[in-house]
Amino acid sequence: MTYADLADLSDGAQLVLRANVRKQAVLEPERAAGVAPGHVRLYVEARTTALISGSVPVGEALRYLVDVPLDSRGKIPKLKNREVLLFAKPVAGRPGEIQLVASDAQLLWSDSVEARVRDILRESVAADAPPRLRGVRDVLSVAGTLTGESETQLFIDTAGDGPLSITVARRPGQPAVWGVSWSEIVDQAARPPERETLEWYRLACFLPAQLPVGSSLSADPADRRRAEQDYRFVLEQLGPCPRNRS
Repeated sequence: MTYADLADLSDGAQLVLRANVRKQAVLEPERAAGVAPGHVRLYVEARTTALISGSVPVGEALRYLVDVPLDSRGKIPKLKNREVLLFAKPVAGRPGEIQLVASDAQLLWSDSVEARVRDILRESVAADAPPRLRGVRDVLSVAGTLTGESETQLFIDTAGDGPLSITVARRPGQPAVWGVSWSEIVDQAARPPERETLEWYRLACFLPAQLPVGSSLSADPADRRRAEQDYRFVLEQLGPCPRNRS
């Protein structure tokens, strides 16, 4: 699982649980519509080991459905007595029953996986947690007084309208410098996010591949080209957002 895989699962979960599988049963094909080739859908009964995240009450006994891949021999994996990590939400009116946030939102538990998930959850509930992105709202690029000098500002729409801007500054004879500001003030001392943090994830995994048509606030073709160049620079600096989940 990549950082983005774990962040995707954590982002959509009301409950993150560690559980011990007590029973599994294969659902008949007619009750398992939409299962991917090479997978089967299981009915699972488990015992809660730990509630890692969530404010919703959850009992010790759990029931849920999950899609799992067949092994290299085409056999169904045996999960009984295995520890698993579940990303889920409660089912209204059905105590003890949970619904996974995705068909594959059950991971085999390990210390390292739980530690990575806890780090993501800790960042997501912090007072200064980075908001989810909705898209690029406006872009403004202005040339400086010296040849090769410029500054580009990208203003990003976020869920809840939290402030987010990216600044790219260029100076003659120096490499471009960029940074992210998560406050109302455009901070000239802002720095790029560290890789595999929630700030990096929000940007690298959800910024569009190109600037939206009409986002530039300048009518000058040179300013618009520079804004597009600086936006590509930011995407290159962030790097790809690798995901291994289908």
